[in-house]
Amino acid sequence: MTEQLIELNVTGMHCNNCALSVHKLLEKRGLHNILVDFASEEVKFSTSDTTKLPEIKKGIESLGFRVIDDISQHQPSFYDKVENKFIFCALFTVPLLLGMWLLWHVLHQPIVQLLLCLPVFIVGCLHFSKSAWSSVKGGVPNMDVLIFIGSTSAFVYSLTGTLQHLGPKYQFYETCATIITLVLLGNVFEKRSVTQTTSAVKDLIRFQQVNANRVVNGGVEVISAKEVRPGDTLLVNQGDKIPVDGEILSGSASVDEAMLTGESLPVEKKKYDRVIGGTILVNGNVHMLATKVGSNTILSQIIELMKKAQAAKPPIQKLGDKVASIFVPTVLGISLLTFALTFYVGQAGLQHSLLNAIAVLVISCPCAMGLATPTAVMVGLGRAAKNGILIKGGDTIEAVAHTKYVVFDKTGTLTTGKFNINEIKAESGIDIELIRGIIIAIEERSNHPIARSLVSGLKNLPRQKVILKVAKEEKGLGMRAEDVEGNNYFLGTAKLNKDDHFNLSLYKNQQLLAQVAIDDEIKPETAALITQLKKMGIKPILLSGDKKDRCLKVAATIGIKEVHAEKLPDEKLNVIDRYKQKGKTIMIGDGINDAPALTKADVGVSMNDASQVAIQSASVVLLNTDLHSVIKFLQISKHTLLTIKQNLFWAFAYNIIAIPLAALGFLNPMIGAFTMAFSDVIVIGNSLRLKIKKVD
Repeated sequence: MTEQLIELNVTGMHCNNCALSVHKLLEKRGLHNILVDFASEEVKFSTSDTTKLPEIKKGIESLGFRVIDDISQHQPSFYDKVENKFIFCALFTVPLLLGMWLLWHVLHQPIVQLLLCLPVFIVGCLHFSKSAWSSVKGGVPNMDVLIFIGSTSAFVYSLTGTLQHLGPKYQFYETCATIITLVLLGNVFEKRSVTQTTSAVKDLIRFQQVNANRVVNGGVEVISAKEVRPGDTLLVNQGDKIPVDGEILSGSASVDEAMLTGESLPVEKKKYDRVIGGTILVNGNVHMLATKVGSNTILSQIIELMKKAQAAKPPIQKLGDKVASIFVPTVLGISLLTFALTFYVGQAGLQHSLLNAIAVLVISCPCAMGLATPTAVMVGLGRAAKNGILIKGGDTIEAVAHTKYVVFDKTGTLTTGKFNINEIKAESGIDIELIRGIIIAIEERSNHPIARSLVSGLKNLPRQKVILKVAKEEKGLGMRAEDVEGNNYFLGTAKLNKDDHFNLSLYKNQQLLAQVAIDDEIKPETAALITQLKKMGIKPILLSGDKKDRCLKVAATIGIKEVHAEKLPDEKLNVIDRYKQKGKTIMIGDGINDAPALTKADVGVSMNDASQVAIQSASVVLLNTDLHSVIKFLQISKHTLLTIKQNLFWAFAYNIIAIPLAALGFLNPMIGAFTMAFSDVIVIGNSLRLKIKKVD
């Protein structure tokens, strides 16, 4: 049974801890491809059993969150927004702090401090207790458990002192209020910062939110792009965004496709050319036929791929997740030990012992560990997408970090895929116009670069029309076809004489009709790419199904030493396997015959103009055909992994240093709450730096 991607809108998640609770619940239910984004209030997962959906929704709501049908119709209440909770609490916390610093007599009265602290404590209890309880139920106690216990301990201790008239030494209401207020401030920054890390997806979604001019009965009506249906005729004027995928019916234009390919120069489009929804028509006016709308457009598919990619965890994240899962119980133990040692061994008194124990609770930050990897991955994926590189999984980023080999297919990858027909040699007595007609009829059914070039090179020459009943591509061999009269044809790489320059043969009912000599052009940037890879310590390899002499010629021109020629798809698999055993291997290809090898490699990279099978098999799709994107992809991946390591180092180092300092009494709970609230913001800030840092 095929798995179906389910999308839910879940409100009430205010930080990464809430997202972790939902993620853990869905994992326990055996779901796959889980993505929980608390900032956009989205929950996605794959399941083959949709009958369990009501049960899953009920489970999420049992954690204290709400599953709603339409997020656009949902208006959050004043209390739902964490920003409003922070402002409310700050209004009561500031007088408490002023009273402590300025020694105002009125604000030092226990009853006044209690009245100022009580509203903050109630908000904190309602806010943190829900998340804390849901995380405990989900089996992953989170940071809010520590905050709730710490602030409650401070409040109960102060309240006991007030009710029993035990004096100023028992009053630290300001500690309770400040802990809650600063952690809420941290939540505000965390939510806003995480929203920025997902900006690449949001930018793409904005490209979809446009209007379209639909041509109806000679007039034009303005509708939303969502209302466009396949077959509609649309008018697109200069400066408009193209609303959906389609083909130009009339007119010509320059189209800016930078949002999709990263290519800065506009692309010239004419009648019958394909246009992509979300791109911008910078010059000219066209009428277009809508062919793909809604979730079928290229832009929609890219957005979905990026969202799924964010859910794919790199192996390095498992370390952070493992530590985070045992972090809270460990900190609770350290806090209790701190209190016991300070009170019984150090004999420092109840107040001092309790303050040290609370400081340990509120300074600890498992949140930074939870955010270290996903924020860096989201920014890295976004930066790659803006450079025309679509990475299908966060785990791909780590896989390329220690790349040792890059294996290239030749045709359409290192070469332009545009072939020149040098000569067609027909067998004696066979009309050349018939040969041209058969070749075009067969090859127009294929998406292979050679097929496209043959059709392009012959379509303007005189030919006889041939009608085929069926035609199919055989991986790595060529095309087989049958005409309406039952004749069988084969056109492929069946070379008769190793010494001549003919590399394609055409057969009819197993009788040779003609031979074709073709040659392809090497991409101009290929040699520079190979040089750059060598400088990076990566060995380039050429792996092709093409003839050995042609492969060696291309390899010698661009500087590749290791060549594997005349390989069928299954033989390509064996070559990839051998290199994988020696080190991390990337495969770059574009044809149907490359699909198995792309899947087999540690990372498969496909060109945007590749066959659909190759694109689906690859882990990375280069949305433009410029091979410099390969270097950019390697550089972005390397710096994303570096950012993840920096984030995890900070998260671990912060806790390793801060917890002992708090336990020894060098940090009071308020300073602890302040540093904890901003430790995750530092992690997110470092991830956001990846948006603009040089990756050369």
